Formats: sequence, structure tokens, C-alpha cells
Amino acid sequence: MAALCHRTLSRCLRARLIGYRCVRSIRHINSTSNSIPRDLQWSYLHSATERPLIGATIGKLVQSAAEKYGQREAYVSAHQTLRYTFEDLLEKARNKQIKKLNNCDKDLLEKTDELAAGLMSLGLTKGERVGIWAPNIMEWILTQYATARAGFVLVNINPAYRISELEYALNKVSVKTLIATETFKTSNYYQMLQELIPGLAESDPFRIKSERLPNLHHIIIISEKKLPGTLRFCDVQNMATNEIKRKLYDIQDDLQFDDIINIQFTSGTTGNPKGTALSHHNIVNNAKYVAEVLEYDKVATRIAMPVPLYHCFGMVLASLTTIVHGSTVVLPSPGFDPIATLQAAQDEKCRSVYGTPTMFIDMVEAVEQKEYDLSSLSTGIMAGAPCPIELMKKLVHKLHIKNITIAYGTTENSPATCQTVMDASLEKRVSTVGKPLAQTEVKVIDEYGKVTPIGEKGELCIRGYCVMMGYWNDPEKTREVLGDDRWYKTGDIAIMDKEGYVQIVGRIKDVIIRGGENIYPTEIEQFLYQHPKIVDVQVIGVPDRRLGEQVCAWIKLKDGETATPEEIKEFCNKKIAHFKIPYYIQFVEDYPMTVTGKIQKFKMRQAAIKQLHLEDV
Repeated sequence: MAALCHRTLSRCLRARLIGYRCVRSIRHINSTSNSIPRDLQWSYLHSATERPLIGATIGKLVQSAAEKYGQREAYVSAHQTLRYTFEDLLEKARNKQIKKLNNCDKDLLEKTDELAAGLMSLGLTKGERVGIWAPNIMEWILTQYATARAGFVLVNINPAYRISELEYALNKVSVKTLIATETFKTSNYYQMLQELIPGLAESDPFRIKSERLPNLHHIIIISEKKLPGTLRFCDVQNMATNEIKRKLYDIQDDLQFDDIINIQFTSGTTGNPKGTALSHHNIVNNAKYVAEVLEYDKVATRIAMPVPLYHCFGMVLASLTTIVHGSTVVLPSPGFDPIATLQAAQDEKCRSVYGTPTMFIDMVEAVEQKEYDLSSLSTGIMAGAPCPIELMKKLVHKLHIKNITIAYGTTENSPATCQTVMDASLEKRVSTVGKPLAQTEVKVIDEYGKVTPIGEKGELCIRGYCVMMGYWNDPEKTREVLGDDRWYKTGDIAIMDKEGYVQIVGRIKDVIIRGGENIYPTEIEQFLYQHPKIVDVQVIGVPDRRLGEQVCAWIKLKDGETATPEEIKEFCNKKIAHFKIPYYIQFVEDYPMTVTGKIQKFKMRQAAIKQLHLEDV
């Protein structure tokens, strides 16, 4: 897309921002040139680019990737000892060696399309929902591409869900077919399903009937066993007739890139999850632009990928980069294991590695116990929480990830909207989440909806191709965050600097109001990270009878260290404002988290109120 002239863009912006304060100084950015204006006065940025959006479905991109990259490896599942080339993703080169998966005689080269055709054989039609409840295994990837090829909507189910959460998710979006592993870690999924469906073992696996799950018709189990009332994953792959396979090929032109193809539930950090509906266009292009920051389009890259596939981080920013840029995704283990991740990065000569700050902390501790050859690593993505400066230094020196990037986003934005460049300064990587990604608009607004001056706090809003289609079957919740102007309100408090870098300073719901003072937990957390004994810290507000709220810090100490609340408070004394010094200090071993590593502060708050006997305040 050719860059718009300044006069034309300014006219467009004035039309968009009627009612906002003076927009004359808003400038156009061309992200391809790294030419960032130094005189931004208002917190708005459009990261335009000459690199066009992709207008294609995931299914067509799978086909083109197989043709373009051929025998380059697309996926390596280290823990399953499986390797798939791009050709292996589709029905190609039938004379190649036949391998076996789950003791089912199936040519790996056919698996994606045969799974898609098998699901069609069950009576599924375009737009119907197929759930996947499994850890990081190759069958997850096959399901992702098979549903896209057939036009079904893939519903990502959190592997940590218990019975009530599973029931809520399946009913919320009317899942018709559920694909699941038999067990994962301490969870026995089949037993949990039997509790939800008491007569499951006696049910017809081709038409389950359940009072609690009225829309669920089929359960497909990834297992060698034939579990009563369910179908085997590999049997479904064998189910399709040639006629249905031909139909699958014929429907590719009928599928459109604006079709909803994926539902991901919000992480549940603030309450009941909502079903975020995303299109092919949303997630394909998000994978494209994030990967280009990491230069996957220039360098054939192998990614050590320990973050969960069920989340946007893994499914979009890793899995979809394979079909967009020909990268190779390496799955070290079913769930996060720091040692398995380091071993996979070494053995597979990975250039990139992904993780949350908590995951990287664990990897640093593991590499301090045992030496790994990580010389192939140079970049990656850290997301999910702020990065402490001491951790960033260790990543550079101990994991050799000198060009690691920080990414920020929300499930509702496919997920990434901002990212630091690979050669960003250490200060920018620990204090900001970078600049808006290509083809994305970002603004910061005050409580009246007006764009703030540069350097002032406000709510971060996003507009562009990445913004979700809406919350599934929930127009009221959608309207709360997404206006008719298509600006998505993130709920995050941010500051934009004159170069366009965005700093996240807190959540609107997390702001602590102590005696009329607004306190941002992130600011206190970043300060306490400097304490030599502290490895991690999270700050929340708890009720106070006189001041309204008080500051409470949950602190994790480094191995072998001890400390007292008084010691921590003395460290803060005269270095931060007195009202920001934590009133309550609790030393903990871990935090309540989502499976993706996001801290659930609402659960911390509930626990702290109980532990501190503040229920009646």
C-alpha cells in the first residue's frame, strides 16, 4: 500500500478525531523506514507500511506453504519424536515412506486433509464449532489446520480447565465436536467428561446426548485406547470417502478470509472468560507482522516454542508463522518444562525462543545449573507481563538472546499490537512494550475519551485488522469494549512517548486508590525488582477502613534468601513516595496464574483479604 501524503492523511485524521483536542500535529508513520517523528505531541500513532495485508484463508496458505517450502521442516514435536515437513501437512507425494502415529496406519502426508474430511463425515458443516482440549502435541496442530481447511470454527480449551470451566466454555459457544487427550498431567479428561455426561460409556459415539452439554454430539479422544462413548482420533482420519475428500478440495474457494475461524477465551484474569471470535484475516496477518519484526521473512528460523498452543501466543505467533514465512516450530514438551525447552533449543539449533517472564526466569535458573549450547539463539518473544531489567540482562548473557523482543497485546487483538524491535535499547525493552505493529492504529485517551498529550497516562485503544470480530454471542460485552468506530478499549493504562513507544503502567481495574492517591502497581513492582533478594513481585490493593485501599506486595525471594517486611519497607524508604510503600508484605512461593503465565490478581486479592482478615472492611 503506497504511503499516503501528509496532507491527505491529516485530513483523514481530522475527520476521525472530530471532538478530540488539536490533532494538527499528528503525523503519519511509515514503519518500513524506521523513520519515527521526534515531535509527536498527541498520543496517537498509525503504523502504516508498504507491506500489504494478506488476503487469504489459513487453508489456502497451508496449500501454498506446502508448495513453496516442500521438504523444509514445519514442525518438530521433540517429546513425541515426530517431524513434519511442509509437504507432510497436506496430501502430497504419496509414494514416500509411511509412518505411524498412535499405532494407526496412516500416511503423515495425508493427515491434515484426511482429518478435515473425517470431521465432515461426522456431519459437521461450515461455521460449526470444534473444540480442542489438549496440550502441545502434533494432533493440536493437525486439528488447527484441518478445521481451517473445512471452514469449522476452532475453539481453544484451556488444558487446565476443571469440570465447571469446561462446561461453561462448551456451552458458551455451542461446541458440537470435542477433540481431547485422555489425560494431561494430573487431569483425567475422560473421567471429567464422564462426570459431565453420566451415560457417556453407554452412548452412541456418533450422537452423544447430554442434558448438561446439549450441543455436544461427538467426543474424539487422542489415544490408542477405544474409550466407550468416544471416537479415536486416528479412526476419524480413516473415516472419509473419496467423495467427501473431493468436496473438501472444492469448498476452498467458498471460504473467505473474513470468516470467523477461531474462538479463544479471555484468560480469566478478571472473571468469567469471554469467547473472543477471530477471523482468518485477524490471526494470519498478526503472525505475519510480528514475525517480520523478528526477520522470519528473511532468515529461515527454528522456534523453541514452550508456550501453550491453546493461547494466541502459541497458536498465532508461532504456529501460523510456519505457513506465512516458512519457519519451523519445535514443541519441547506437552507443558512448559524449562529443561526440555533448553534441550530442544540446543538440539534443534533454534534461532528463536518464546516465553513469559516467569518461563524465562525458570530457564535462566536451569541454565545456571547445567550448561547448554545455546549459541544458535539470538531472538525471540517475551510477553504476558513486564520484564525486570535484571532478567533482561541474564537473557542476553546467559541465554544468548541479545535480540529478544517484548510484545504486548490482548486476545481480542489477535493478540499482538506492539513490539520492540530486535536492536532496541535495554532501557526501551524493560520500560516499554515497543511501538505499534504494522497496519495498526494506537491511541491513549483520558476519562472523557479525548486523546492525551504525549507523556500523559490514559487508556490504551487499538484499531486495525487485528481487532476481533466480537465476543461470541455476547453483544453487550462487545459493546463495552468495541465502539462503532472500531476502536477497542484495552483497559490498560498506558503512556506514549514522543518516539511512539508505549509503556504499560497498569490496568484500570488494578489501580489502587489510597486516600485519593492513584497508585499504579507496575511502578512499585519495577522498583522492588531492584532489591537483590527479590526474584519476582506482584502488587495489589486490599481494602482499608480509613484510606479505602492499602498497598499489598506478594514477594518471591531468590533461592536461599530470607527477608522481613521491615527490611523491604526500609529498602523503599525515601526512594519512593511514602504512600506507595507496601503496607502489607507477604512472602510467597508462587502466584495464581492462568496456564499462559498471566498473574490472576483478582485471586491474589481474594486470598490476601482472607489471610489478612479484612473480610469485614
